[in-house]
Amino acid sequence: MLDTKVEKRILAALNFEEADRVPIWDYLDNRGIVDHICPGWTDIGVAMVQVYHTLGIDLCRGYGAVYSESDDGWTEYVDGALQRTVSGRTHWQITHPIQSLEDLKSFTTEPFDEQWARTAWIDHNRAQMAKFEPYTLFVPGASCGFHDTYGLMGQQLFSYAIYDDPISIERILEVKTESSYRLAKAAAEAKLGPVFFIADDVAYKGATLFSPDFLRRTFIKSLRKCIEPLKAAGIKVIFHSDGYLMEILDDMIDAGIDGLNPVEPLAGMDIALLKKRYGKNLVLVGNVDCSQTLPLGSVQDVIRATKQCLRDASPGGGHFIGSSSEIVPSTPVANILAFYETCRTWGAYPLQV
Repeated sequence: MLDTKVEKRILAALNFEEADRVPIWDYLDNRGIVDHICPGWTDIGVAMVQVYHTLGIDLCRGYGAVYSESDDGWTEYVDGALQRTVSGRTHWQITHPIQSLEDLKSFTTEPFDEQWARTAWIDHNRAQMAKFEPYTLFVPGASCGFHDTYGLMGQQLFSYAIYDDPISIERILEVKTESSYRLAKAAAEAKLGPVFFIADDVAYKGATLFSPDFLRRTFIKSLRKCIEPLKAAGIKVIFHSDGYLMEILDDMIDAGIDGLNPVEPLAGMDIALLKKRYGKNLVLVGNVDCSQTLPLGSVQDVIRATKQCLRDASPGGGHFIGSSSEIVPSTPVANILAFYETCRTWGAYPLQV
């Protein structure tokens, strides 16, 4: 079971209330912090849970491969996709199953089996939740089918297909959305927890990956369908996409999202503006820059950025502080320790930052 204090902290933030401190939500992909906190541990899964508990991370969606900088090589990922670590950084070599418009036209796929979703998938998530208890809530999640669709062919071919074969795009998207819907429905029926995570990258720095009008016709429709069973069960939905989402954020809120992650500052996402504009209608998750400040800044840079994030977003609740996506392999241990210590100390209510 989840620790009572942690549970109260999480529920308060979800309901725009202040508990003992601002909850911390993050995703670690850094071997250095594991070796620092759990030196010599060989079971990375067990060690990572200890690291999350030691750092005071209240919520997570799992953890990364935690390669060290010396771990160079190829590791098979799934369905022909390969993950490579070079100097501690993750790279991808992906063989897309759809290579041409002809492939697209003939490609077929089926949604996830509903019985599998209700049994094996639910059991897996319950096991993960139990693994991270009592001090960290593992947040189950899925996509809404959109990223899964363009991931079959890559963004370039997908962009051509939007105009050259929209019928096939919509056909595949419908199946992928149905898969995600079945997972969301299974989570709702099982009442897995208070929060569900939906992740589909639809933006990059300064703009959406595809036109807002196209996203409203496709992505928003898929998102709305997947959210419906969760909302009916009283489960809050945190949506994740890197990048600049302001052009479609109102549409996503109308579709039912309760929160937004990771609120990437270097993409143009201003958390102070979001707090002012959306008040108690949108839980804000993350925002401390993980691409420059955390890995490349000084300890003082990290402390300043963390305090500013707390000032901008944490008053009145409705904020889970964390990185603007994840703690990447190149982040120095000293910066990681300073970051979470600042979150815990200066995130105590009533705020004194």
